[in-house]
Amino acid sequence: MKTYIIIGGSKGIGNAIVETLLENHKIINISRTAPSFSHDNLTHHTCDILKDELPEIEAADGLVYCPGSINLKPIKRLSLDDFREDYEINVIGAVKAIQTYLSSIKNGNDPSIVLFSTVAAKLGMPFHASIAAAKSGVEGLVKSLGAELATSLRINAIAPTVTNTELASKLLRNDKMIDSIAERHPMKKFLQPKDVAGMAAFLLSDKASSISGQVFEMDCGIVSFKI
Repeated sequence: MKTYIIIGGSKGIGNAIVETLLENHKIINISRTAPSFSHDNLTHHTCDILKDELPEIEAADGLVYCPGSINLKPIKRLSLDDFREDYEINVIGAVKAIQTYLSSIKNGNDPSIVLFSTVAAKLGMPFHASIAAAKSGVEGLVKSLGAELATSLRINAIAPTVTNTELASKLLRNDKMIDSIAERHPMKKFLQPKDVAGMAAFLLSDKASSISGQVFEMDCGIVSFKI
């Protein structure tokens, strides 16, 4: 049984990751709200990643940073504060978590870090300038830290396409939009949180012990295929 720190495990993909790992591992969840369930293997700390001091954790085997944003606007409607806020939550928050818990996980059992990017970092998409810029920073962080910490731990990122979460609810708010989003993907579907959670669990596991510095596109074909 390993111990994993999950930042943002109360909702969406983070919540699905907690549920996926909980039966076989100890989970320390850090988020502004508590998960809607309890478990003997689950410990929760209420905390705002950007504003609060993170709780002290002596030892863990991995870290998953889940907070993100979907701020879709034309460039003329994106303020500089929009860019700053997206960068803060997606990059600075991840850096803060890594710096805080690096010493706690370096001596863990096959320690691993998982971050999140987006398909929009590689696929040019209108109205994604702010989030694509921020998530490109996440990808750069993965590459750089993967090299810097290669003898100590592994770090990878998942770049999902649209995922059926509260964060993406505006994109999936009616049947017409749901059908349109699915149709845009060559595989004629988009992601469910449990799909992404399965990939995160794999990257944390010993089965991925030789994988680091990679960004895995879970794209339902939208980046990989032209059909």
